[in-house]
Amino acid sequence: MTALLVDPEKATSGPESAAGTDPGRRRVRDGFWYSLFRRPGLLLSFAVIALVIAWGFFPEAFTSTDPINGVPAERLSPPSAEHWFGTDNLGRDTYARVVHGAALTLQATLVAVLVGIVVGAGVGLIAGFVRGRVEDWLMRLIEVMLAVPGLLLSLAVVTALGFGTINVAIAVGIANIASFARVMRAETLKIGALPYIEASKASGSHWSYTLFAHVLPNARGPVLALTALEFGTAILSVSALSFLGFGAQPPTPEWGALVSDGRDYLASAWWMTTFPGLVIAVVVLSANRIARFLEDR
Repeated sequence: MTALLVDPEKATSGPESAAGTDPGRRRVRDGFWYSLFRRPGLLLSFAVIALVIAWGFFPEAFTSTDPINGVPAERLSPPSAEHWFGTDNLGRDTYARVVHGAALTLQATLVAVLVGIVVGAGVGLIAGFVRGRVEDWLMRLIEVMLAVPGLLLSLAVVTALGFGTINVAIAVGIANIASFARVMRAETLKIGALPYIEASKASGSHWSYTLFAHVLPNARGPVLALTALEFGTAILSVSALSFLGFGAQPPTPEWGALVSDGRDYLASAWWMTTFPGLVIAVVVLSANRIARFLEDR
């Protein structure tokens, strides 16, 4: 008699049915990996970033050609099975120089992003949490930085610091401080107005506990999305400063410098500029696609 009262649609007769109604399984299904494999373009973007990181750490695994010393007899050779990206005016393999140049470009980009996120997020967190006169002074400084175009500010800073990859990275990082500060301040203000933050303050919790245990963990989401976006922007800025000659000096390969080396040979050896430029563009677009995905989540 009891069996007749059971809804046939809710009856379960095996582990498959139980798994299908398990909320944990549904969360996994709708989680990160499920969203990732549903979007081929996003998956390709992660693959591009992973490939470039592998170039930076293990360049010898992708090419055995010397990126510094060329073969004069093979100068300005077009792309071929032997030289995928052709050779430059000194007979050096362009693909090998792009692969080995990833290490310096990524190093400068990571330093720039770290400078921006540590200093910028710290300023925004303090301004949004302390409020009052401290917030006014800090945000006026950020507004002054926002009034100057990022590349122009980077150029001014690197001119004062001097040539070199690390100096270029610091200059780009300083230009990125304002973006991180504004996003972190906005998130801190929004979270600081929530009831549980007021309850934490009213219960007598130390301000540092409230800040680092409640505010910071809940404000990090948009900052992480901005980090992925600034990663692409930093690559562009670092490459632009290297193109102008402020980065690593010849013959060290660096992506912006590789584009600069080929500008005098556009008519006769277009590949010297085209392939390094395409690599920069693909990496930046992939970083932007990942940033949009992180922002949506």
